[in-house]
Amino acid sequence: MRRLLAALFVGTVAGLSAAVQQPPAPQPPPTSQVPAPTPTEPQPTPAEPAQTPAAAPPRSFTGDAGLIFFPVKIDKTADFEAIMAKLKEALAASTDPVKREQAAGWRVFKAAEPGPNNTALYVFLIDPAVKGGDYAFWKTLYEAFPAEVQQLYRLYTAASAGGQTLLNLQLVQSFAPIAAPR
Repeated sequence: MRRLLAALFVGTVAGLSAAVQQPPAPQPPPTSQVPAPTPTEPQPTPAEPAQTPAAAPPRSFTGDAGLIFFPVKIDKTADFEAIMAKLKEALAASTDPVKREQAAGWRVFKAAEPGPNNTALYVFLIDPAVKGGDYAFWKTLYEAFPAEVQQLYRLYTAASAGGQTLLNLQLVQSFAPIAAPR
C-alpha cells in the first residue's frame, strides 16, 4: 500500500487541481467568547444553537486510506512541525478510542521536492483511515492544550500557504506477500 501511495503521491503532486475535493479553509480554534451575530446574519433559534468560529466541517475519509496535502511557507516549516509535534502529543495522551485508532494509521511526511509556488509540501498519509473519523486536528489540540491553542493557531495561519487537498483512496490491489497458513 505504501508503494502505491508513493506512486500516487508523485503523480498527484504536480497535477493538483480544482477537480480534486477541496476541504474548507481551516477555521480558528474554539475561543471562550462567541461573537455576537451581525444584523445580516440569521439569529439562532432554540433548535439551532449558536456556533463558535471553530465549528469547522469535519475532515473525514470514506475510503480505505487517504491523503491530505498541506503546502507550508518554506520559512515556516519549523512552526508547522512544532504544531504536528503537539498534535502527536495530544493524540498519544487521548483516551478517546477513535482518536487512538486514527493516530495508529496517521503519518506526516515532508516532500523532498518543492511544492506548488515554491512551498514545502507536507502530506498526511492516513492508512488505514478511520471512516467517518474527523481528521480536522484543531479540536484535538484544543482539548489537550486549551491554554496554548490560540498561539498554535497563529503559528499555523502564518505558516499555511493555503489550498489543502484531501483525497479518499480505495484499495484496488495489494501486492503485499500473503502469509502461509500454519
